[in-house]
Amino acid sequence: MDRQQILDLYEWEDGLCFRCPSKGEVPTAVVGVIHPHACGEREVRGCADCVISMEDVRREEVARAGSEYRPGRLGEATG
Repeated sequence: MDRQQILDLYEWEDGLCFRCPSKGEVPTAVVGVIHPHACGEREVRGCADCVISMEDVRREEVARAGSEYRPGRLGEATG
């Protein structure tokens, strides 16, 4: 899969990237969910460059574990 095909697996909306907020409001996708004690559930969002970077890390981890890599799953609950 190429970069754009991976990005197309996500839903995008303007927001701040958790890794590079200095970019300001840019298209972002949900890459995780946190549960702060005081405020329930909050989405963690990433820009396209960070989503691709995180997908690359996932691909390498899955390959080392001998599992099948399936892109587009950042932000999904595991367990």
